[in-house]
Amino acid sequence: MNKEGRIISVSPDFAIPGGEVLIECEGFRLEDPFGFRCEIGGSEARITGASSNRILATVPEDSESGPVDVRVWFAGESSGAAKLTVGKRLAGDLHQVANPAVDPKDGSIVLTRSGSRGQELPVTLFRLDRDGFVSEMSALVKNPTGVAFDPHGRLVVTNRADGEVVQINSDSEVVPLAGDLGVATGLAFNEKGDLFVGDRSGTIFRIGTLGDSETWAVLEPSVSAYHMAFGPGGSLYVSAPGLCSHDSIYRVDPDGNVERFFKGLGRPQGLAFDDEGNLYCAACLEGRHGIVKIAFDGSSAELFAAGMGLVGLCFTRSGEMIAATNEAVFSIDAGIEGILLD
Repeated sequence: MNKEGRIISVSPDFAIPGGEVLIECEGFRLEDPFGFRCEIGGSEARITGASSNRILATVPEDSESGPVDVRVWFAGESSGAAKLTVGKRLAGDLHQVANPAVDPKDGSIVLTRSGSRGQELPVTLFRLDRDGFVSEMSALVKNPTGVAFDPHGRLVVTNRADGEVVQINSDSEVVPLAGDLGVATGLAFNEKGDLFVGDRSGTIFRIGTLGDSETWAVLEPSVSAYHMAFGPGGSLYVSAPGLCSHDSIYRVDPDGNVERFFKGLGRPQGLAFDDEGNLYCAACLEGRHGIVKIAFDGSSAELFAAGMGLVGLCFTRSGEMIAATNEAVFSIDAGIEGILLD
């Protein structure tokens, strides 16, 4: 290595174990591959690509969490350290297919073991408390998909197997709210407390106070699920992952009119807004996987946190990003406040 070799930057600034980060560098000489390695969070990182000024490396599963050092070594010499914030694994052995949800009453996080459609599992809902303890809910919902809390703090869940949305009381009682909703997946409440549920076959329903439903908007079908979040101005934002690498996020105005908000994502899934109106989406952008941050006006996008298999996210009131993969959930100290519609 040239003694002047150094790391210029690491992007994105945040990652979870298994995520791929880009290390921009200068002055490296990589003629001897046997003397070249990368270290992240005290563990050796797998290198997936390298040149004299760029290195792609995967965050090790056993990396330390929090702000960690990224170093490049060649012939026994270190580049010096750059910083990366690595998310902390909170829980595993799950099967999540959408956003987790934070309980506004106590800050605990509701997680799912969704299973394949029609599969009956003994436990499908879990609660992760602030001390890191995971408890099972006795309320049984077959194939829970979307989870959210209404403005009064009541937990609402979609059951895609039976095409219904239910309310969970005291983590044990299941109360049906509406049925005949197709393959019910995403759900969201607007600032008035009105409930909207997405049928991945192509319909978004508005649910009345008596459980009656009406078609509010029609979109393209999704191969997996609708993911929904209300943003500033009362519009609903929807991702409907397909099979191409240039899927869209749609914006539905309060009258149910649909337009494309942003195009160019691979398999966009869970959505959440920060308090400045920026939209975050679990997706792939230009071949890089993780959480994508989209400007409030849809004019630009960047990879915010690197990670593989991400399906959803949410924000806590202490500024953490909770990032969910199919199997596990992580906390990333991102210092971001989520939007409050109430």
